[in-house]
Amino acid sequence: MLVDTSHPGNIGATARAMKTMGLSDLALVRPKHFPADEATARAAGADDILANARVHGDLQAAIADCGWVVGASARLRTITVPIVDPREAAAAIWRRVPENRVAVLMGPEQSGLTNDDLARCQQLVHIPANPGFSSLNLAMAVQVVCYELRMAMPLRPLPEGPISDSRLATADELEHLHEHLERLLTESEFLHPAHQKQVKLKLRRIFQKATLEYNELNILRGALTSLDPSKRFPRRHE
Repeated sequence: MLVDTSHPGNIGATARAMKTMGLSDLALVRPKHFPADEATARAAGADDILANARVHGDLQAAIADCGWVVGASARLRTITVPIVDPREAAAAIWRRVPENRVAVLMGPEQSGLTNDDLARCQQLVHIPANPGFSSLNLAMAVQVVCYELRMAMPLRPLPEGPISDSRLATADELEHLHEHLERLLTESEFLHPAHQKQVKLKLRRIFQKATLEYNELNILRGALTSLDPSKRFPRRHE
């Protein structure tokens, strides 16, 4: 999933990288120029990937049905996100795929994913490179991740510990949880305008690290509803 891509050539090169590794599900979030002749030229025969690419105007909508979201970035951010290399990321993805839809996010060429984007990820994948020259072209980074996914495919390691029958909560379901929690915390005056944004991001990080299952999320939603004053003490109509 490419977010805010500036150059259509990178979209085409990404489609080519995906097809060479047997992947086909390309999604674009707010691409600056698409469709474009340059994208088709750089796809070099992966026209079907471009033709079937899904275009979204909003990241949350794009990942709404995903239970496992991985963000790729070359830089560390202020929010702590578990960081793995592409090989570890690929192994984790194949463990999640049987029960969950998975997205790998690649940010814009110049700035990468924002903190708000990363707050929606359960994992951050970082490609080890020469510290003195670590810059990778977007499509090159996609190729590295796609290669590791292909290499890990036949090896699919067994999950550690007992296998749960419950799928993970999707990004859309998590978003409703965050909205529910933020509303209650705002009404209780726990959230203060001066530090509201940073606290919200940290709260998101807590739940992302927990890797909530759908059943667990339902328990939390029920607990929040029970704590909602409007539910416990209905207003009287005079």
